[in-house]
Amino acid sequence: MPRLSMVTGIACFVVAAWLAGTGQLAAQAGPALAGKVSAGQEPLEGVLVSAKKSGSTITVTVVSDKDGRYSFPAARLEPGQYSLRIRAAGYDLDGSDQVSVAADKTATADLALRKTEDIASQLTNAEWLASMPGTDAQKGQLLNCVGCHTLARPLNSKHSANDFLTMVLPRMQSYVNQSIPAHPQLRRAERLMEERGDQRVRVYRAAAEYLASINLSAQPKWNFELKTLPRPSGAATRVIYTEYDLPRETIEPHDVIVDAGGTVWYSSFGEQNLGRLDPKTGKVTEFAIPEHKPGFPTGLLGLRSDQEGNLWFGNMYQATIAKFDPKTEAFRFWPLEGEENIDAAQINMVSPQSSGVDGKVWAQNNGFAGVHRLDTATGKIETWAPFKGVPGPHNIYDVVPDSKNNVYFTDFRQRHIGRIDAKSGEVKLYEIPTPDSAPRRGSMDAQDRLWFGEYRADRIGMFDTRTEQFREWPVAPKWSAPYDVTTDRNGEAWTGSMLSDRVTRLNPTTGEVVNYLLPRSTNIRRVFVDNSTTPVTFWAGNNHGAAIVKVEPLE
Repeated sequence: MPRLSMVTGIACFVVAAWLAGTGQLAAQAGPALAGKVSAGQEPLEGVLVSAKKSGSTITVTVVSDKDGRYSFPAARLEPGQYSLRIRAAGYDLDGSDQVSVAADKTATADLALRKTEDIASQLTNAEWLASMPGTDAQKGQLLNCVGCHTLARPLNSKHSANDFLTMVLPRMQSYVNQSIPAHPQLRRAERLMEERGDQRVRVYRAAAEYLASINLSAQPKWNFELKTLPRPSGAATRVIYTEYDLPRETIEPHDVIVDAGGTVWYSSFGEQNLGRLDPKTGKVTEFAIPEHKPGFPTGLLGLRSDQEGNLWFGNMYQATIAKFDPKTEAFRFWPLEGEENIDAAQINMVSPQSSGVDGKVWAQNNGFAGVHRLDTATGKIETWAPFKGVPGPHNIYDVVPDSKNNVYFTDFRQRHIGRIDAKSGEVKLYEIPTPDSAPRRGSMDAQDRLWFGEYRADRIGMFDTRTEQFREWPVAPKWSAPYDVTTDRNGEAWTGSMLSDRVTRLNPTTGEVVNYLLPRSTNIRRVFVDNSTTPVTFWAGNNHGAAIVKVEPLE
C-alpha cells in the first residue's frame, strides 16, 4: 500500500528544480512530492511515476533512481489532489493512487508494486516483435501496421489466414495512413508506385499466413514467451516529462514544433485543424482549415516554419500547399491543378526552410512519388517525377532543402537519398550503405548534413551533402524503427520510435546513447528540439494518444 503523509515546513535541503515553462535551473525548496518505489523489500530503479491533478489536462512524470527514490520539484506540482500512475514492465501499483499536495510542504508517497497478472497489456510494439517467433523479414511486414494501431490488435485476434487474406488485409489497405480506430478514413484512389496484382497477392498471403501463426486463432494463449525490455537506468532516469492532453481522442498531433516565443504548434493528422498549445496553461486553440477537395480524406502531416516564422504544411489528400501566418492568424493556399491533381494526390511534406534564398518552397507528392516546387511570388508549381518509368515500389517520403535551397528527398521504399539541383533541376541518387533501410524523415543541420531515420534498419543516418558521404549509427533496442531525426545546438542527434515508446539521444562523436522511456504508449512521428532552454528540450506528439509530450533531460 502507498504510505501517504505530509511533511510540514520547508525541507532542510535544496534541490535543483525546473521552473515550470522556462526550462531554466533555479534554487527551489524541497520537492512537492517524493517517495520510494519498491516491490516487496526491493527498491526499484527506472519506475516512471506520473502525477495528474484532478481536473487538469497536464501530467508530470519523474523516474525513480538506483535507490528507488523519486521526487517532483516544487515548481511542477501546485497544491491539489493528484492521481498517481506508474510505468514499470511486469508490475502494477498496489494500493491507493491518490495523494494530496499542499503549499510549502512535501507530500510523501512510498509506492508498493506487485507483479502484474496481465503482462500482455503492457507490451510495446517492439516487445511484441521481440517476443514473437519468425524471421526478421516476417516480422518486418508488421512495421506497416503500427501507423494506425498497436500490434496488440492483430496479436489478440482470432482471424484465420484466409480471414486475413480475403477480408482483413484488403480492408486495412483501403484506409488512408492517418486512420486510427476512432477515426478511419477510406482512400479515394491508390498510389501509383505501389504493388499491384500478383505482387500484392504474394505480399498479402505471406502476411496472412504469418499473422495466423502467431495470433489466437488456433490456441487460447500465445505459443511464445512474452518478453519485456529493461527499465531505464542511470542517465535515462534523470529526466522530467510533461504530457498535455488534447480536447478529443480523434486529434492526432503528428508534427509538434515550438516557435521563437515558446508557443507550441501541431498538425492534426486526421482532421482539418492546425493546433496551438500554451504550455504554461495547457490551453488548446484550433484553427479550422477549409476543404479544397470535399469528400476526400482530411488531415495534415508535416509542419515546418520559414525564416519569418510562418507555418507551412501539406494538406495531404486535399492536394494543397498551405501557409499560416501566426501574427494575423490567416491561411494562404496553393491547391494542385490540372493533371497533377489526381485522386491519389497526397502532399505530406512542405519545406520552406531555405525559401529566403530564391522564394521557392519544396513539397512532395506521395500519389506518384513526385516532388513539387512552389514559386511564392507567381504561384507557379513545378513538378519532378524522379522514378517515372522506373520499376517500383517507390515512395518519396520527405523533402529537405540545404542552405542553397537544393532539395534532398528520401525514397522510403528503397535505400536512396535523392537530390534535385535548385538551378539546373538535375536529379541525382545516392545509395545508403545499409540495404532496405527505408529512409523516412529528417532535417538539415548548419553544416548541410542531412540527418534521417532508417525505419527498417534501426539506424540514424547522416549524409554529408558537401562530401557526399554517409555515416550510420545503430539505434537500440531492435525494432526501434526511427521515424525522424533532428540535431540540437550541442551536435547531438535525437530520434523517436513508433514501436518502443522511447526517445533516443545520440552523441555522434562518442557513440554514447541515452534512451528515455515515455510515460505511456506513444506513437512518435516528427521529433523537435527546443534549443532555447538549458538543457535542450525535446517535443513530440503522441499520435495515437491525443497528447503532446515534452521531455526535459536534467543533464
